[in-house]
This record gives sequence, structure tokens and C-alpha cells, in this order.
Amino acid sequence: MIVVVMGVSGCGKSTVGQKIAERLGCAFRDGDEFHSEANRAKMHAGIPLNDDDRKPWLESIRAYMDEKTSSGQSLVVACSALKQRYRDVLRGPAGNAEFVYLKGDFDLLQSRLAARKDHFFNPNLLRSQFEALEEPTDAVIVDIALPPEAIVDQAVTQLQARAAHRPAA
Repeated sequence: MIVVVMGVSGCGKSTVGQKIAERLGCAFRDGDEFHSEANRAKMHAGIPLNDDDRKPWLESIRAYMDEKTSSGQSLVVACSALKQRYRDVLRGPAGNAEFVYLKGDFDLLQSRLAARKDHFFNPNLLRSQFEALEEPTDAVIVDIALPPEAIVDQAVTQLQARAAHRPAA
């Protein structure tokens, strides 16, 4: 199983993703680790990434996901995955990724980003992320106003229900 925890910056992807991975007993990887130095520098300077910037980043995440699943490992990845075409890359040709969308409103996320220190993401980019966001219709959706443990509980419960209804391979 591959789970991608997605949403705009500040929604809690890393925190929730780690907790989901612990609950499911599998590995966790933060998609930010796959960004090039050029991408990091752009975001730090307040310049939104474009599709050309994101393409090699998404492809490297997908390659990592393929590497893990080819050896039978399950995985949780935190990745913004703002657009449907980005999710299509991450889902891969086998369609073997489930998405958990951490949904929140702009004001809540802006306050979270203002409190966050030592991160390369420039909080001024939040508006551009909301503008780029194509909300998924096929994901587990959880409200980020909930406490982290409640978010994890809801996400894991819905993921397990989906897995139970998935046809056997």
C-alpha cells in the first residue's frame, strides 16, 4: 500500500504522515526531501514552483515509491500533490496509491505558517498554493482543524475501509 498525504503547505502533511505510517507499521518519507536545491531556493525566495520545476521532483518521488513497493514494502509519503496531473504521476501506471487530503482554510494555514520556523517554504506562497490546488474527488478528506490524533484516526479508518472494499489482486 502506498499512501500519499497531500495538501497545501502548513496543513500537517509531515506530522500526520509520520503518525499514519506508525499506525500502519510502514515507512514514511517526506516529499520535501526530493526537492532540488534550485526548487528550495526558489520557494525560499517566495517564487512559486511551476510545472517544469515540479516534474522531476514528482518523478523522483514516484521512482522511490516504485522501488519500495517492488520489494513488497508499504509506504506513506507526504507531498503537496496540488493538481490532478501531479497525483496521476504519483499514482503511477498501476494506480497503486491512495491519497489523504488534509483540507483547511486559508486563515488557519496562514497562522500555522507564521508560527513555523526553520523551513524553506516562504509563507507568502500560500496564496499561490491555494490558486494551484485542484481539490481531489477520489481521496480520503480530513479537516485539519481537528487535533492530529483525530485526523490520523479518521484517515486510517477510511484507508482501511477502502482497502477492505478493494478487489484482490
